[in-house]
Amino acid sequence: MADEDNKVDEKADKKADKKAAKAAKKEEKKKAKEAKKAAKKNGEDVFDEEDEEGSSKLVVIFATVIIIVVWLAILALIIKADVGGFGSNVMTPILKDVPYLNKILPESDTIDTGSTSTDEGTQYDTLEEALARIKELEIELQDMETTTEEYKAKIKEYKTEIARLKEFEEKQEEFEELKLKFDEEVVFSENAPDIEEYKTYYESIDPTNAELIYKEVLEQQQADEDMENYVSMYSSMKASEAAEIFDTMTDNLELVAEILENMEADTSSAILGKMDADTAAKLTVLMNPDE
Repeated sequence: MADEDNKVDEKADKKADKKAAKAAKKEEKKKAKEAKKAAKKNGEDVFDEEDEEGSSKLVVIFATVIIIVVWLAILALIIKADVGGFGSNVMTPILKDVPYLNKILPESDTIDTGSTSTDEGTQYDTLEEALARIKELEIELQDMETTTEEYKAKIKEYKTEIARLKEFEEKQEEFEELKLKFDEEVVFSENAPDIEEYKTYYESIDPTNAELIYKEVLEQQQADEDMENYVSMYSSMKASEAAEIFDTMTDNLELVAEILENMEADTSSAILGKMDADTAAKLTVLMNPDE
């Protein structure tokens, strides 16, 4: 029983001590406040440890907030400027559906911040995927540079070949001029040999060298045969019938004039007499260009 009474007394003493300490601390704070007020009235500087501690905490908090804001601003600029494709390839898939935050994404015609679908090959879920794509593009670029060099070599080769062919073309033009002059002065002149003799001659020489000339000889021979057929056909008609046909050939009067020139004079005169006067006059001029 005595032990229990002692314990109760000890608890009471502890409680009384705590109460006394609390009262003393309260009294001390009261005196400190009064002293602070008195000092302020006297214009003295007062050092308040509690205020100093609170101010230090506010400075630390403010500095931390400033640092966080600065880093967020830097991150937003990196995303907006799309440095290294970070904005379009990495952050766009993450922020494109987030209101307000998607405003910091880079502006691009290929990026649709309001769509839930992504284009294959242009959007990446992670930075690793973006870096892997960069390596692929570097390889493609290297291949394109190699291909470009090959194209340059081919272009140079083609230019060399074009220059060579240009020289051949100039020589060919010179040959054509000489050939034309030869045809006019020798082959088809008034004193030229019969065309059959030329044909026989060209058949006896190297076919490669005579190919072009031989071809023209055959064409001229065919043209002469056709003209003989025209002359024979129209000469056998009545003058009025032939004249009626020739009047409809106003788009090819050169051929009509050549046919009339190869007819007998009496036959061609009779046909001209039956033709339209204007058409006959034009044909007369074509048949006699020197007059």
